[in-house]
Amino acid sequence: MTNDMAYSWGALPEGEGHWRFRLWAPGLERLTLRLAGRDLDMAAEDDGWFALSAEAAEGDEYAFVLPDGLVVPDPASRRQADDVHGPSRLTAPREAAFWPGRPWEEAVIYELHLGTFTREGTCEAAIAELPALADLGFTLIEIMPVAQFGGDRGWGYDGVLPYAPHPAYGSPDDLRALVEAAHEAGLMVLLDVVYNHFGPDGNYLHAYAPAFFDEARHTPWGAGIDYTQAPVRRFFIENAIYWLREFGFDGLRLDAIDQIRDPSRPELLVELAEELRAALPGRPIHLTTEDNRNVTHLHERAEDGTVALHTGEWNDDFHNAAHVAATGETEGYYDAYAEDPWRLLGRALAEGFAFQGEGGRGAPSGHLPPAAFVDFLQNHDQVGNRALGERLVRLTDPGTMAGLTAMLLLSPHIPLVFMGDEYGETRPFLFFAGFEGDLAKAVTKGRRSEFAGFSAFSAREVPDPIDMETFRASRLDRRRKETPEGQATLEFTRRLLSLRARHVVPYLAGTGPNAGRVLVAEDGLIAVDWALNGATLGLRANLGNSDGTLPPARGEQIHRVGRAGQSGSVIHTLEVMP
Repeated sequence: MTNDMAYSWGALPEGEGHWRFRLWAPGLERLTLRLAGRDLDMAAEDDGWFALSAEAAEGDEYAFVLPDGLVVPDPASRRQADDVHGPSRLTAPREAAFWPGRPWEEAVIYELHLGTFTREGTCEAAIAELPALADLGFTLIEIMPVAQFGGDRGWGYDGVLPYAPHPAYGSPDDLRALVEAAHEAGLMVLLDVVYNHFGPDGNYLHAYAPAFFDEARHTPWGAGIDYTQAPVRRFFIENAIYWLREFGFDGLRLDAIDQIRDPSRPELLVELAEELRAALPGRPIHLTTEDNRNVTHLHERAEDGTVALHTGEWNDDFHNAAHVAATGETEGYYDAYAEDPWRLLGRALAEGFAFQGEGGRGAPSGHLPPAAFVDFLQNHDQVGNRALGERLVRLTDPGTMAGLTAMLLLSPHIPLVFMGDEYGETRPFLFFAGFEGDLAKAVTKGRRSEFAGFSAFSAREVPDPIDMETFRASRLDRRRKETPEGQATLEFTRRLLSLRARHVVPYLAGTGPNAGRVLVAEDGLIAVDWALNGATLGLRANLGNSDGTLPPARGEQIHRVGRAGQSGSVIHTLEVMP
């Protein structure tokens, strides 16, 4: 093991047939390592650490035995012998193949769930689909979490072993091969990671490291994590480095960072970004965040306009306003967008966030470059968190769907498309899990009670997340791609992404602050201009129920849905500076 691959936690080779084992267990006075059938006492070190150097070989099984006899896996396990409750398997670090990467401004994101992306649900099967995505015009795949969780299926947000790829998708080498194949196809790859909680099945940290958690703070999914503890910080920062260095990922999508609350200076998310960029110089690193607070401090650019910390922020405001405008739905979190969705959509297009301090949510965002925002009409959350998992194509008319898709893919923001939407997939994406016993019953009950107050359906209509049929129903139906409707949608997507590559992407790098300006945003009419680096991009859209007048746009028309000013029209123009 080279010095630049040193990790604080876990099992690592030291050379000459020896491995170093290390665990932070401040709640214990003694700890035993069970290694290939042998029980070995570990030495207590300062600050709650236990360590041991022992003779071992790649592939050997090991676990930790607590004083009360409880046998637990390594929380930094790189590979399990079986499920999350059993022993871990010694796996040496690997150096990923070098790839020079691509600039963020070229990103067109395709979000996928490995288990439902193909019928086989594996990394190997996914590889075969990558060339078609690249040919269509996508430049980046974003993979939902792969860290091992309890059961054989799930979204991935209940992981308990953040360093161990789930074996349902294949081996660690299979995941590494998927990233390499994506790079060969010219695709960047982001991995979705969860640093805000651990899942309910297979998390043993409480048994030996209760200080890992802040019991005074709870997330929607369990006890909050205490990021002020140095070993906790190392656990997550080194995990981020691990995925990029050893698997070749181009970056990460950090889930629900509003639940990563850290009073330290620097806070964890700042230190993580700084250390990750310092550890892997000479290559583009792309970090995106999900955060319902609409914060901007993590995404501020350096004086020269380059990314200093985090690259982009998922923009729920764009989705929520567009969804209300397209469907008329106003229940749940859509209520905040119900009164004036067109005004909020126009502001989100021009300035990033629709809420920039109003109601105590958000901060001014117009000063960030357009590429700091990741927009989407759908993603795993916005589809799967619906009771019946319906996609937008099922909830609105074809004209509105086409118009909003053009607005998304030709915006100067970074577009994200959920798997299947490129050809108009109509199958749902449902919430599913593979838990067993009492936990399975609790998940089913909780899912149905979550929607008990909604008027559109009864709780009994909500699919059981534990039922295998719920998982199977969420797989993509690639036969639809071959239908006339599927082919038409596919070609529409291809044409828009080709136009984006030719007319939008070349002017994104170097675009300064306050690029967007709303001219009209009311009653289905939207007119926005963006002053990009070397060109002005214009949008003139009428998605209302009647014809209307919009301000004239400058430059050449690069794409049109419908006829100018008429209901259902969306027109983009470009004026290139001489």
